[in-house]
Order: sequence, then structure tokens, then C-alpha cells
Amino acid sequence: MNKEEQVRVGFRDLFNKMVWLNKFKMEDRLKGYKPSEVHCIEYIERNIDSNVTKLAESLYMTSGAISKITKKLIKKGLIESYQKPENKKEIYFRLTEQGKVTYKIHEELHKEFEERDKAIFEQVTEEQFDSMLSFIEKYSRHLDTEIKKQGVDVNSE
Repeated sequence: MNKEEQVRVGFRDLFNKMVWLNKFKMEDRLKGYKPSEVHCIEYIERNIDSNVTKLAESLYMTSGAISKITKKLIKKGLIESYQKPENKKEIYFRLTEQGKVTYKIHEELHKEFEERDKAIFEQVTEEQFDSMLSFIEKYSRHLDTEIKKQGVDVNSE
């Protein structure tokens, strides 16, 4: 296996291990919620005037899929929709109090996972971080270009 393959396989394996390790606590503390629902909640809380288009672009999902998820979240009482007086066409979302509780649980879990992994990150030098971040940024830009070739603009807002 060449180094390029090692990096790709390494990223995939790291991601899969993180998902596996985090999955049980996430499922236990966020019973009844699918990961896509929790990610919608997270995006809505962190971004003002979230709408279907912005959610779809951010989560790499179709607008149809996001519409279904937001309808479920409204039905569950986690988000509510609103419109601006100057724009009656566009529908935006914000968290309800119940949605904020779910968001807070999710954030607490992320902090717990960060604490678990802190020991390894403390060993990484500034230069190593810079090198990794530079690579991730280049690779991400490359993938954005490939996605655009498919006819999807992931960064339009």
C-alpha cells in the first residue's frame, strides 16, 4: 500500500473508530433521534436564519431529505419555522426550548469525547497541526471542486 492509500485508509479507519466509540453514548443520551436530526439541530443552533437550502448544502443532503427531517423535528417539538416580514417566501428554522436541551446534550457529549482524546492532541506540535490542517484544507477544496463538477455548489450562500 502506497502512502496515498495509507492516508485514505487511515482517515476512513479513524473516522469509523470515532463513530463506533461515540455511537453508544450518543444513542443512549439522544434516544429517539437519528444522527441527521441531531446534525440539523446543531446547524440550526449555530447558524442564524437556517433554511432548507443552507442545511442541505452544509450536511451534503438533498433539499427533499432536509424537508423531511425538518418536518419531523417540528412534529417532535424541537424546531419551529418562521418567516421574516420583508420576505414571506423564505422559511427559516430556530430551536425551541426542547431543541436547545437536545443541542446541549449533544454539545456535552462532544466535550466528553474531546476530553477523552485530549491526551493525543497534547502530543501534537504546532508544526504538525499546521501541516495536517493545510492538507485537510487542500483535500477539502479538491473535493469541493469534484462535487461542483457533479452540478452541486456546496459553498453557495
